Amino acid sequence: MSAAGQQKPIHVLQLYPRDMNIYGDYGNALVLKQRLQWYGYQPIMHTYDPGDEFPEQVDLLIGGGGQDSGQDRIHQDLLQIGPQLRALAAGGTPMLAVCGLYQLFGHYFDPREGPRLSGLGLLDVTTVGTENRLIGNTVIQSSEFGEIIGYENHSGQTYLGDDAQPLGQVTLGEGNNDHDDHEGARHQNIIGSYLHGALLPKNPAIADFLIGTAVEREHGEQLGELQAPVTAPLTLDQLTERARETAASRPR
Repeated sequence: MSAAGQQKPIHVLQLYPRDMNIYGDYGNALVLKQRLQWYGYQPIMHTYDPGDEFPEQVDLLIGGGGQDSGQDRIHQDLLQIGPQLRALAAGGTPMLAVCGLYQLFGHYFDPREGPRLSGLGLLDVTTVGTENRLIGNTVIQSSEFGEIIGYENHSGQTYLGDDAQPLGQVTLGEGNNDHDDHEGARHQNIIGSYLHGALLPKNPAIADFLIGTAVEREHGEQLGELQAPVTAPLTLDQLTERARETAASRPR
């Protein structure tokens, strides 16, 4: 990447880090920031919590999970910024919504206690709270991203509608629910998933999809070579693969 390319900004927005940031989800923001730098771009990191001013420019959006109480605290604000989020989604902005925000990116979430929480409808999914908690290390196979590794911990069970494709098929763990082998959802450039861990450090292919889509939309170019450091005696890719193998081998 040329010196001029190094100055090209990519604006990354993390939704609700105060209330929806559990099981290491903040690590997704850190990975995007570092990999953008390694690809020669300038990451401009934004956060948004209830009452904040929504950023004028968003090239890539991520959000994490939280307890039901966290969803309650952000729910009304999420509906208020719904028009901005729908406009971004319609324009092809890449998004990653994990766990609690994955649920609210769907049509609704029916918790075990309390009223139904209406969602944004960005993903054609619905979620129902249950007494059965799905928890443990999880591995799925994705035609788009290969083997995806993560950690799930949720009692909400999510079901896909006709306009949503699963992120992948579960080979270890439960995934969206305990009735089928689907994990996550895909629509346009939106990814929804229950996988924490955080997700992106374990799965750089997904991080690069988000980054590459943002770069192509904003700057009209493809990603170049990753200028990652070499950590002797292993390269960064080798270290990442060792970590993935270890995570995949851990018992439920």
